[in-house]
Amino acid sequence: MTYDLIITIFGATGDLTSRKLLPALSKLITENQIPEKTKIIALGRRDYDTKTYLDVMHENAKKSLDLNTLQKITHYQKMEITEENDYKTLVALIKELKHEKTRELFYLAIGPELFSVVAKHMNRSKLVEKQNINQSIVFEKPFGHDLQSAKEVNELLWTYFDEKQIYRIDHYLGKEMIQNIMMVRFANRIFEEIWHNRSIKNIKIIAKETDGILGRAGYYDQSGALKDMVQSHLLQMLSLIAMEVPLSYHSEDVKNEKVKVLEHLKFDKETLLFGQYDGYLGEKNIEKDSQTDTFVFLKAYVETPRFKGVPFYLMTGKKLDQKESLIIVEFEETSEQRKWNLPLSTNKLYIKIAPLDGVGLVLNSKVPGLRDDVEEVELEYCIACKAVGNMSEAYEKLLKDITDHHKTLFTRWDEIELSWKFIDAVKKYQGSPTIYQNYEDLKPLILELSGEVMP
Repeated sequence: MTYDLIITIFGATGDLTSRKLLPALSKLITENQIPEKTKIIALGRRDYDTKTYLDVMHENAKKSLDLNTLQKITHYQKMEITEENDYKTLVALIKELKHEKTRELFYLAIGPELFSVVAKHMNRSKLVEKQNINQSIVFEKPFGHDLQSAKEVNELLWTYFDEKQIYRIDHYLGKEMIQNIMMVRFANRIFEEIWHNRSIKNIKIIAKETDGILGRAGYYDQSGALKDMVQSHLLQMLSLIAMEVPLSYHSEDVKNEKVKVLEHLKFDKETLLFGQYDGYLGEKNIEKDSQTDTFVFLKAYVETPRFKGVPFYLMTGKKLDQKESLIIVEFEETSEQRKWNLPLSTNKLYIKIAPLDGVGLVLNSKVPGLRDDVEEVELEYCIACKAVGNMSEAYEKLLKDITDHHKTLFTRWDEIELSWKFIDAVKKYQGSPTIYQNYEDLKPLILELSGEVMP
């Protein structure tokens, strides 16, 4: 039997596969979003058969896997991915399973340190042929740990694969409200007409977490909040918020405008605040003198005619008061507000990304009754509430888009290059982190540095 879609997962026994990839793929199959004739080839060093492999993945997953579906479409292949000879068996297996139009995805759920040897073996064994558009390479951030290492990874991949074959995943871009940013901006005249520095007072981009590093010391202590969150998630959100109207909503035109934002991005070094939560040095496998940041705040500017002078406040951290990701667009006061002689507030647009996706608009309204009192009211649309049971996970959307050759939600090399240039520039001014026990410790420092109260 031959298949229309073959997905080969390198590093198939890892956490990413059990928590994200297998649940997403089984859901896509059951909802007929990818071809019925799909085969997943899971590669690993352990001596499993397919049933044992899926049982182990089921135990490791946060939620129960759909084993009935996965057993029908999965094949576990024992393989040492650093050994070139092992690729001959894989090539022969896939050759038996595919026809001339089969879509082939090769998901590198492995550390960047293995990219070099795996890419070389994939090329030499002719598992993947350069410029074959039906064969795609998929891998996750981190895309390097600074500009130089990112360039090295990219040049390595370009040696063996064409850019059109490469899909770089930042899972944040698969979230429902991240996808919705352009729709809110460009499909609503009330926003598009006022989306400029004459109407917008400031923009806050926030990603707060209540958890610590959750046993990810090996990765996180080499990264920190600036590299882990700002370089990817927050700068991606900023570029979508600040971009100009693209020529079309096809991938390349959208990315061209996002790149222009990153080219004009500056930061105020006087507002930089790096923090480290109290207890980080006691985490398992963390050096006792680690200076790694678990919190970052900074003020940036996009020096384009549309946004010149508008501050963008970026904030992310662990062990904070609540888990939430959102964008707050605060608008200028109206010229009429002072005539009311009332404590009127500014209008704010909330683009809520997590934990519940939605949109909120804060307005001034009179309190019902005889007195001229005023209150803030929020007009809110909760997408997640309306779509209970029907909200797709980020990986479902991303995997479907890869299958369909859609690249809008994936990062292009020049986006990564410019974001690392920005991060490397910020790093030059990074000092010892401020130790904090909770978010209340940080609020006064943020206010002192920026004059801005952060939620």
